[in-house]
Amino acid sequence: MQFSDLDLSKTYSYADYLQWTFEERLELIKGKIFPMTPAPASVHQRLSWIISGELYSFLKGKPCEAYAAPFDVRLPRKGENDDKKIFTVVQPDVCIICDLAKVDDRGCTGAPDIVVEILSPGNNRKELQNKYEAYEESGVKEYWIISPQDESFLKYTLVDGRFQASKLMTTGEIVTSPILPGFQLPLETVFSAV
Repeated sequence: MQFSDLDLSKTYSYADYLQWTFEERLELIKGKIFPMTPAPASVHQRLSWIISGELYSFLKGKPCEAYAAPFDVRLPRKGENDDKKIFTVVQPDVCIICDLAKVDDRGCTGAPDIVVEILSPGNNRKELQNKYEAYEESGVKEYWIISPQDESFLKYTLVDGRFQASKLMTTGEIVTSPILPGFQLPLETVFSAV
């Protein structure tokens, strides 16, 4: 099967996703196909590398783990862990998982504690609308959005089942998280790659 053979109006499951062998990368959000850009820009990759490195250093010897894309995160509806009933499979740029029982040889089943997405030209709607809804509904505790274009950082925190936005942060400010006590991510370090 070729990517061009897929009917983009259909609803697909993780079981379907596992059968596809074409080279194009994609994500499923609520059963709908969202193609990924063929290869992220170099600035995107540098930002991902910096953030992953900072998290890796901090998490050594701690109970949480960080994973960088490509890493499948399956977001099932409550109690629906069968591959045919999972309709959302995403590949966050970086995710932090503290309940390691969610991690298996295929990625993660269930909401990571923190999801980091780096905006690229052309994916803003997917990140800011479609993934936002999927992450909120699945119970992601924090959703970090990093925009290299305007060197900004926005954190959504789950409060009573709904995301609450932080203030927009930029160079000179430091990101912290109650999920990772003691962690500090200076945005000056992050945006030094831009």
